[in-house]
Amino acid sequence: MAHLIRRGRIETANWSLLDEHGLEEFVRRSETARVPPSGTPVVGVLLAFPLWLAQRARCASLDVEIGALIRDEDDLADVALHLPDIHVVAVNFPRFTQGRGYSIARLLRGRYGYTGELRAIGDILRDQMFYLGRVGFDAFELRADQDPEQALSALRDFSEVYQASADRPEPLFRRRAA
Repeated sequence: MAHLIRRGRIETANWSLLDEHGLEEFVRRSETARVPPSGTPVVGVLLAFPLWLAQRARCASLDVEIGALIRDEDDLADVALHLPDIHVVAVNFPRFTQGRGYSIARLLRGRYGYTGELRAIGDILRDQMFYLGRVGFDAFELRADQDPEQALSALRDFSEVYQASADRPEPLFRRRAA
Protein backbone atom coordinates (compact mmCIF):
# COMPACT_ATOMS: atom_id res chain seq x y z
CA MET A 1 0.00 0.00 0.00
CA ALA A 2 1.41 3.38 -1.00
CA HIS A 3 1.34 6.38 1.30
CA LEU A 4 0.91 10.07 0.76
CA ILE A 5 2.48 12.74 2.93
CA ARG A 6 0.28 15.80 2.72
CA ARG A 7 0.32 18.85 4.97
CA GLY A 8 2.74 17.09 7.32
CA ARG A 9 0.50 14.03 7.83
CA ILE A 10 0.66 10.48 6.54
CA GLU A 11 -2.38 9.39 4.53
CA THR A 12 -3.25 6.48 2.30
CA ALA A 13 -2.48 7.30 -1.33
CA ASN A 14 -5.92 6.85 -2.85
CA TRP A 15 -5.42 8.73 -6.10
CA SER A 16 -5.28 7.09 -9.51
CA LEU A 17 -3.28 8.28 -12.51
CA LEU A 18 -5.55 7.68 -15.48
CA ASP A 19 -5.06 7.83 -19.21
CA GLU A 20 -7.94 8.40 -21.64
CA HIS A 21 -9.16 4.79 -21.53
CA GLY A 22 -8.85 4.63 -17.74
CA LEU A 23 -10.87 7.82 -17.46
CA GLU A 24 -13.65 6.37 -19.64
CA GLU A 25 -13.81 3.29 -17.41
CA PHE A 26 -13.75 5.43 -14.27
CA VAL A 27 -16.61 7.63 -15.52
CA ARG A 28 -18.64 4.57 -16.51
CA ARG A 29 -18.15 2.98 -13.06
CA SER A 30 -18.92 6.28 -11.30
CA GLU A 31 -22.24 6.60 -13.08
CA THR A 32 -23.38 3.11 -12.01
CA ALA A 33 -21.83 2.93 -8.53
CA ARG A 34 -23.82 3.92 -5.48
CA VAL A 35 -22.70 6.94 -3.49
CA PRO A 36 -20.19 5.96 -0.77
CA PRO A 37 -21.21 6.61 2.84
CA SER A 38 -20.04 9.83 4.46
CA GLY A 39 -16.66 9.63 6.12
CA THR A 40 -15.17 7.67 3.23
CA PRO A 41 -11.85 9.22 2.16
CA VAL A 42 -12.07 11.31 -0.98
CA VAL A 43 -10.66 9.49 -3.97
CA GLY A 44 -8.85 11.61 -6.50
CA VAL A 45 -7.90 11.24 -10.12
CA LEU A 46 -4.80 12.61 -11.82
CA LEU A 47 -4.92 13.27 -15.54
CA ALA A 48 -2.10 14.39 -17.81
CA PHE A 49 -2.54 18.13 -18.37
CA PRO A 50 -3.74 17.88 -22.02
CA LEU A 51 -6.33 15.28 -20.99
CA TRP A 52 -7.34 17.38 -17.96
CA LEU A 53 -7.79 20.37 -20.26
CA ALA A 54 -9.93 18.40 -22.71
CA GLN A 55 -12.04 16.64 -20.06
CA ARG A 56 -12.29 19.12 -17.17
CA ALA A 57 -15.94 20.06 -17.82
CA ARG A 58 -16.93 16.41 -17.99
CA CYS A 59 -14.98 15.55 -14.83
CA ALA A 60 -16.58 18.38 -12.86
CA SER A 61 -19.68 16.22 -12.41
CA LEU A 62 -17.71 13.39 -10.80
CA ASP A 63 -17.68 13.16 -7.03
CA VAL A 64 -13.86 13.09 -6.80
CA GLU A 65 -11.05 15.59 -6.83
CA ILE A 66 -9.40 15.99 -10.21
CA GLY A 67 -5.76 16.94 -10.50
CA ALA A 68 -3.40 17.57 -13.40
CA LEU A 69 -0.12 15.81 -14.03
CA ILE A 70 2.50 18.13 -15.46
CA ARG A 71 5.03 16.39 -17.66
CA ASP A 72 8.38 17.60 -18.97
CA GLU A 73 6.91 18.28 -22.40
CA ASP A 74 4.05 20.46 -21.10
CA ASP A 75 4.45 24.19 -21.66
CA LEU A 76 4.22 25.81 -18.24
CA ALA A 77 3.00 29.09 -19.75
CA ASP A 78 -0.06 27.18 -21.06
CA VAL A 79 -0.51 25.42 -17.73
CA ALA A 80 -0.28 28.76 -15.90
CA LEU A 81 -3.41 30.03 -17.66
CA HIS A 82 -5.43 27.28 -15.95
CA LEU A 83 -3.74 27.10 -12.53
CA PRO A 84 -6.66 28.76 -10.67
CA ASP A 85 -8.83 25.82 -11.78
CA ILE A 86 -6.39 23.06 -10.80
CA HIS A 87 -6.63 22.01 -7.16
CA VAL A 88 -3.80 19.47 -7.27
CA VAL A 89 -0.80 19.62 -9.57
CA ALA A 90 1.34 16.49 -9.66
CA VAL A 91 4.86 16.37 -11.06
CA ASN A 92 6.25 12.97 -11.97
CA PHE A 93 9.81 11.90 -11.23
CA PRO A 94 10.30 8.85 -13.50
CA ARG A 95 13.76 8.31 -11.99
CA PHE A 96 15.20 9.78 -8.81
CA THR A 97 18.09 11.18 -10.85
CA GLN A 98 15.81 13.35 -12.99
CA GLY A 99 15.75 16.92 -11.69
CA ARG A 100 13.38 18.71 -14.08
CA GLY A 101 10.57 18.40 -11.52
CA TYR A 102 12.46 20.70 -9.14
CA SER A 103 12.48 23.43 -11.79
CA ILE A 104 8.83 22.88 -12.62
CA ALA A 105 7.86 23.24 -8.95
CA ARG A 106 9.94 26.38 -8.45
CA LEU A 107 8.44 28.00 -11.55
CA LEU A 108 4.88 27.09 -10.58
CA ARG A 109 5.29 28.55 -7.08
CA GLY A 110 7.53 31.51 -7.90
CA ARG A 111 6.82 32.77 -11.40
CA TYR A 112 3.21 31.64 -11.72
CA GLY A 113 2.08 32.00 -8.10
CA TYR A 114 0.42 28.60 -7.77
CA THR A 115 -0.92 28.17 -4.23
CA GLY A 116 -2.72 24.83 -4.51
CA GLU A 117 -1.34 21.42 -3.63
CA LEU A 118 1.88 20.56 -5.46
CA ARG A 119 2.55 16.83 -5.30
CA ALA A 120 5.73 14.91 -6.14
CA ILE A 121 5.03 11.42 -7.47
CA GLY A 122 7.14 8.65 -8.91
CA ASP A 123 10.65 7.65 -7.90
CA ILE A 124 11.31 10.05 -5.05
CA LEU A 125 13.60 9.06 -2.21
CA ARG A 126 13.68 10.02 1.45
CA ASP A 127 16.93 11.95 0.89
CA GLN A 128 15.23 14.21 -1.66
CA MET A 129 12.15 15.15 0.32
CA PHE A 130 13.63 18.08 2.24
CA TYR A 131 14.83 19.64 -1.02
CA LEU A 132 11.54 18.93 -2.77
CA GLY A 133 9.82 20.83 0.03
CA ARG A 134 12.25 23.73 -0.43
CA VAL A 135 11.20 24.26 -4.05
CA GLY A 136 7.50 24.16 -3.24
CA PHE A 137 6.20 20.61 -3.03
CA ASP A 138 3.80 20.16 -0.14
CA ALA A 139 2.65 16.59 -0.86
CA PHE A 140 4.66 13.48 -1.62
CA GLU A 141 3.32 10.17 -2.91
CA LEU A 142 5.67 7.47 -1.67
CA ARG A 143 6.46 4.18 -3.31
CA ALA A 144 4.99 1.16 -1.52
CA ASP A 145 8.44 0.07 -0.32
CA GLN A 146 9.17 3.32 1.54
CA ASP A 147 8.66 3.82 5.27
CA PRO A 148 6.26 6.77 5.64
CA GLU A 149 7.53 7.69 9.14
CA GLN A 150 11.12 7.99 7.89
CA ALA A 151 9.97 9.97 4.88
CA LEU A 152 8.00 12.35 7.09
CA SER A 153 11.04 12.90 9.32
CA ALA A 154 13.06 13.83 6.22
CA LEU A 155 11.12 17.08 5.98
CA ARG A 156 12.83 18.14 9.21
CA ASP A 157 16.37 17.01 8.37
CA PHE A 158 17.77 20.53 8.67
CA SER A 159 16.74 23.15 11.20
CA GLU A 160 18.05 26.15 9.27
CA VAL A 161 18.67 27.03 5.64
CA TYR A 162 20.77 29.80 4.13
CA GLN A 163 19.16 30.31 0.73
CA ALA A 164 15.82 31.81 -0.13
CA SER A 165 13.39 29.37 -1.70
CA ALA A 166 9.68 28.68 -2.15
CA ASP A 167 9.24 27.55 1.46
CA ARG A 168 11.27 30.46 2.97
CA PRO A 169 11.50 33.47 0.67
CA GLU A 170 13.92 35.39 2.91
CA PRO A 171 17.60 34.33 3.00
CA LEU A 172 19.18 33.73 6.38
CA PHE A 173 21.08 37.05 6.52
CA ARG A 174 17.81 38.97 6.13
CA ARG A 175 16.00 36.86 8.71
CA ARG A 176 18.80 37.45 11.22
CA ALA A 177 18.87 41.21 10.56
CA ALA A 178 15.15 41.54 11.26
